[in-house]
Amino acid sequence: MSLLLAMLSFSFVMPISPGPVNMVILSSGASYGVRQTFPFVSGATLGFTLLLLCIGLGLYEVVQLFPDFLQYLALAGAAFIIYLGYLIASSAPKLSIEKQKRPTFIQGFLLQWLNPKAWMACMSGVSLFSAPEGYQPFLSFLLLYFLVCYASLFSWSLLGDRAAQLLNSEARLRLFNRLPVRVWLFS
Repeated sequence: MSLLLAMLSFSFVMPISPGPVNMVILSSGASYGVRQTFPFVSGATLGFTLLLLCIGLGLYEVVQLFPDFLQYLALAGAAFIIYLGYLIASSAPKLSIEKQKRPTFIQGFLLQWLNPKAWMACMSGVSLFSAPEGYQPFLSFLLLYFLVCYASLFSWSLLGDRAAQLLNSEARLRLFNRLPVRVWLFS
């Protein structure tokens, strides 16, 4: 029971804590609503889950053999995160949906694979919840993390959607779309 509680705690804290994926979801939820943000949430959740599975099944050893990989990943991830932040910050402050500006499933999926926070969370989770005698604890953790991650990321889109009710002017929406990007970049 204590292992399950530890898995649940880890699975909740990592995806609910602020990070680049959450800021994109928050801004997208405010700009486009929950329904239009759901593909990005789904992509981010599935991308993270697949990353966790790959690391749990052996990618962890490859990363340990090539430690510079994480530095290159951090650079690529930072560039991709800045690109997504730019798309949100430069989007027209209108509540109408523009498909080319709305974060997509593929972007959510890729963002997790380029996100250093996701890699650290996966490597920590694998080291904490893997057992030498078999994959059962890890697979239980994987399933639990998938469910909790989906709910956590979805809650960020709900928060953004509800915040949009306060953002009933173009100036307020523009400020909101730029604020999370600035806060994240300069923190």
